[in-house]
Amino acid sequence: MSSPRVRLMGAHEIRIRLGGVSRQRAYQITCRQDFPRPIADLAQGKVWSREDVEAWIKTHRQHQPDFAEP
Repeated sequence: MSSPRVRLMGAHEIRIRLGGVSRQRAYQITCRQDFPRPIADLAQGKVWSREDVEAWIKTHRQHQPDFAEP
């Protein structure tokens, strides 16, 4: 029996997903009250659920293309 796979995104992946925004802009976006809370705050930075981030993008950034799974 396998457990469900959790897909995560760090700040770099979020920057890319938002069209290559700057680090400062990504920080501003991820600090917004309506942005999903990170799942964990690791030594290398915060990580978010990809599902939560994609849902936020779909609601708040309709101009962004849908994410294509590799």
